[in-house]
This record gives sequence, C-alpha cells and structure tokens, in this order.
Amino acid sequence: MKNKKYYITTPIYYPSGNWHIGHCYTTVICDALARFHKMLGEDVFFLTGTDEHGQKIEKEAKKRGVTPIQFIDPLVAELKDMWRLLDISYDRFIRTTDKDHEECVKKIYQKLYDSGDIYKAEYSGYYCTPCESMWTEAQLVGGKCPDCGREVTLQKEESYFFRLSKYAPKILKLYKDNPEFLQPKSRVNEMVNNFLEAGLQDLCVSRTTVKWGVQLPFDKNHYAYVWIDALSNYISALGYLSEDDSLYKKYWPADLHMIGKEIVRFHAIIWPAILMALGEPVPKQVYGHGWLLIGGDKLSKSKQDAVKCELTDPYELVKRYGTDAVRYFLLREIPFGSDGEYTNERFLNRINADLANDLGNLVSRTQAMILQNFDGVPPRGKAEGVDGELIAMAEGLFGKVKDAVERLNAPDALSEIFAVISRANKYIDETTPWILAKDPGKKQRLGAVLYNLAETVRICAVMLKPFLTKAPALILKSFSCDENAGFESLKFGVLKEGAKIEKLPPVFPRVDVKKELAEVEKLVASLKKTETKTEMEENKKELITIDDFAKVEMRVGTVTACEPVKKSRLLHETVSIGGKNLSVLSGIAEHYTAEEMVGKRVIVVTNLPPREMKGILSEGMIICAQGPDGKLSVVAPEKDLPDGSLLS
Repeated sequence: MKNKKYYITTPIYYPSGNWHIGHCYTTVICDALARFHKMLGEDVFFLTGTDEHGQKIEKEAKKRGVTPIQFIDPLVAELKDMWRLLDISYDRFIRTTDKDHEECVKKIYQKLYDSGDIYKAEYSGYYCTPCESMWTEAQLVGGKCPDCGREVTLQKEESYFFRLSKYAPKILKLYKDNPEFLQPKSRVNEMVNNFLEAGLQDLCVSRTTVKWGVQLPFDKNHYAYVWIDALSNYISALGYLSEDDSLYKKYWPADLHMIGKEIVRFHAIIWPAILMALGEPVPKQVYGHGWLLIGGDKLSKSKQDAVKCELTDPYELVKRYGTDAVRYFLLREIPFGSDGEYTNERFLNRINADLANDLGNLVSRTQAMILQNFDGVPPRGKAEGVDGELIAMAEGLFGKVKDAVERLNAPDALSEIFAVISRANKYIDETTPWILAKDPGKKQRLGAVLYNLAETVRICAVMLKPFLTKAPALILKSFSCDENAGFESLKFGVLKEGAKIEKLPPVFPRVDVKKELAEVEKLVASLKKTETKTEMEENKKELITIDDFAKVEMRVGTVTACEPVKKSRLLHETVSIGGKNLSVLSGIAEHYTAEEMVGKRVIVVTNLPPREMKGILSEGMIICAQGPDGKLSVVAPEKDLPDGSLLS
C-alpha cells in the first residue's frame, strides 16, 4: 500500500463565526478517514478551507466599516483554532482569497470561455443571499428559497452563464456507469428526480453588482459568482493550470468529496459538469451525509437559541469533556448517511456508556490487577478455554474496522472496536481474576488472563488512533508500547514480557449525568446572557452623542516618511502634526505603496492611547473612506490647511 494515494476533501466553509458542533461533523469524519489511510501507509492529502467571496461578505464588511478581508481574517483564524482544538490533521487549508486559487479560477474561466462553455446573457431570477443561489420562479417553495426557506429578491443583470444544460445527459451516464460515484444511493434519486429529469438550467457564473470576488480575465466588469470559484478549490489546491501541477498529477481525481446533503447538487451535478467541460476526470466518489439535528431541525445558531439549553459550542464542550469525547460522539452517535440528533443528555450518556464504563473501566481494571499481582509486569501464559474467543476477536478486529472504513461508516468501525472492548470486560467476569489471585496454584493462569487483557487493550488502543487523538497514545504509553504504533503491530502477542505497566488516572472519568445536566444548563444560560449583553453593547456603539464626538481630536497632517511593515498589511507612517511627528500604523498596504503615501495630506485621530503592533508604536489613526469596490482612500482636507489644524 506504500504507493497508494488517497485524496480526501471537506467542503470549504463560509467563515460566519458562531461555530457549533454541527460545523465540526464533516471535518472530524474526514480527519478520521485521513488518519486511517495514513496508518495504512498510504500517501494521503487532506484538504479543507474557507469560501470567502460573494455578496454576503461584501455587505457585512461594509456594514461594519471594514474591508472584506479585514472582516474575514479573524473569522478564518477562529475556524483554524477550532480545527486545532479538535486535532484536525489537514495537509492544506485553502482560502478562496489565496492568490494561487484566484489565478487558477481566472484560467478556468478563460478556458471555459474559449471553448464556448461560457456565454453572456441577461439574468433574471430570484437570488438568495444566505445560500448564494439563484432560482427560477418555478423552483421557489412558497415564494422562498427551496434550500433554506428564506426570502429571495428578484434580480436582473448582465451575466455570463455556464452551459450546464449541455451536460445533463453526461451526468446521467456518469451515475449509470459509476454507481459508486454518488453515495448514499438515496442522493442519486434526489438528483435525478428533482433536477436532472426536470432539465438543467444554464448556470449564472458572474456578477457585475458584486465586486468582492475574482475579476474575469475576459471582461473586467464581471466578477466570478460563487460556484466555479468555490468548487475549483479542490483542484487549485493541487496546482491545477499552474507552473507546478505535480500535486494535481499525483492526487487527482479525488478519492472522496465528503459533504452535507444540502450541497449535493453542487458537488454531484455542477462540479462534474465543470470538470467535463475542462476535459478533466471527475472525483471517484461524492458522499452526502446527513445533518446533526437539534430539536428535530438542522442545527443552527437560531435554532440553538430557540430550544432548551443544549451546549453545542465546540470550545466549551472540549474544555469541559475533552477533544476525544467530542470526536467520539460525532463519529459514533450519528447513523452514517442519515440525520442524527444532539442533546446534552445523549452526549453525556454516550461518553459515559462507551468511554467511561467500557473503555475506561477496562483499562483501569486491567492495570490495577497487573500492578497488584505482578508489580506491573504480566507474564505470558498458555491460552486455554475462553481465551480463544477473545484472542480471535482481537486479531480479527483490523479486518472488520477496515471494511467499515472502506464503506465510510465510522459508527460501524467504532462499534466493532467497542464490541471487542465489551467482550474483554465480559472476559474478566468469566475468568474471575480476583478469585485466581487467591490461589497460589493459579498464578500462571492469572498471568495469562491479565496478559490477554493487556494485549486486547493495546490492540484496541491502536485501532482507536484514527478516531481519538489523545487517549490511545496515553494508554499505549502506560503499557510501555510505542505511541506511534501502526496497524502492523496488531498481531496478538506483541506486548513484550517484562514490559512495565504504569497506572493511568481515569482516562474518561464517569460523569454524574443528572448533576452535569443541571450544571450545563446554568452554563448555557450564562453564555446566552453574555451574548445578549455583547449584542446590546454593539448596538449601543452604533449611536453616539455629540458629547462623545466632541472627545475625538482630529488634526490635519502631512506624511513625511513611510515604510511597509514586513509580513503584514501595515504601513508605518511618520506624520507631521504642527511641529510634532507622530508614529502611525495603518492597515492600507493593499491600497497604497509606501512611496505613494509620502507627501500626502491626511486627517489623523490624535488622542487615541498609543498601541504597539508588530513591535512598532502607533500614536494615532489616519482616517480613510471605503468605496463601493471595497478599496480604501485616504481622506484629505479640501483646502491647504497648515499641519496641526483641528477639525471641528
């Protein structure tokens, strides 16, 4: 398997903030699959990222008085922090604002335009801003977006279109000739019945009214509209159409696009059609999994607030119960391909039953008995009687888990592992080591029993490594085993005689569910109160009094020197303010060069507290205005006023 390649992707996420456990589902599954294939010795590339262009972001940034990239950067940082929190081991995090991606998108548009698969026409249709989707009147449900149920607006504008209708027969043939391409099977029926049989409409792929995006190379008045831009990340991340396309040649076509069922249409119809138009192979498989529900509906921030106090904040869940508990719930509780439901009680009961009672109890009992009877060094005895069944289950575990992973069924994979753990706990009851310990003549038999338990724990710990990222390594280390042990170590009997076992504190402490539910309810209530208070404070900031405004001191100045700050979007200006020089840092390096700033007349807020950034002191703020294209312009006095003049 050393030469086998495996390329797996999640969808790229819209950086909205307000992250909840539902956002983590796809990425945790993909991470577990990527880790499993890496442990098989395969050459794995795991991609995730963010979709950052479009009207939603442009509007929100304008509303907040910042550039789109200034609005997005902190949200992307939050998402990356969440992935670190959950030990997501991606090989690349792509942003659609990455320069290599934008260049690739331009080349894709040009290639499709040159081949005649993109043409210009007038678009008239209904636009859903949250979904970044356009619909015909016939596609609306009750006059609203068929995907999210929100209001739509009628829009007319000149646009470029992709000839999606041309590829409907080829998509149908793809489904027929490659039954594994789209899974589960129910998704195929949805695509055929709801879209393909009704006839595909050509796809609007440019906008003139939205400037936050990739400018089309053949028409400077048009900007890429979401789907070609967003979907192309899967190949732009590999260097498609670049000078170095070695990764593309190595990994494409993707082995798996893992997505939520709400975006199957884009990945199973639009994306393969784009690839066909480009003359490139389609992915080997697209899998549209179900949703994580709360109160019977798809988990969302608004729904979370409307239902009772469910703790769905990943940061709080990990802080309270650990990374492994959150990963385990997502991978084990939700029937794969179908919808699953999250409640505090389901979460706590699952980690109690499996992680604390089964796995934690097995590790604790095994180690305690080995330490008590053999000073932590279990001898290896001859197998007999009931031993055979446990050993056979442990030795056969890898094959069963591998089969489940090949079916992309993480719940089944974990179920197989915990079936062995459960059998080991039953084995303790059958062999009664506490009774064997009382009979000196049974010492050898006791050693064999405890060795069998230790080996079973070791094998299960190795098998859990792709799914849980903390506990398996701790368990292996406590049994004097290699924490980096792979699947090659799964043969029964690898644990060396004489290996010293060290007692672990409880790997997964048991939770008092009733007490914990009460505590969690208080925590969620306090979090909601904090959020409400923050929202009120933000709303208050929108209006100020004349007295507030009078506190702001703004003066006219001249930039006498300027230099860029390395590895940042900052310029460091020296501004002359009536005989005094101020050191000012401004986030305008994307809009002005240092040379352009020298000699400019500017207006500076001069009574801000000094602030250090990148090791440089900033003593004021240069006032800028943002145009409709998102570009910043330095505000200057209309008349040639002397430096230091006070604005009033």
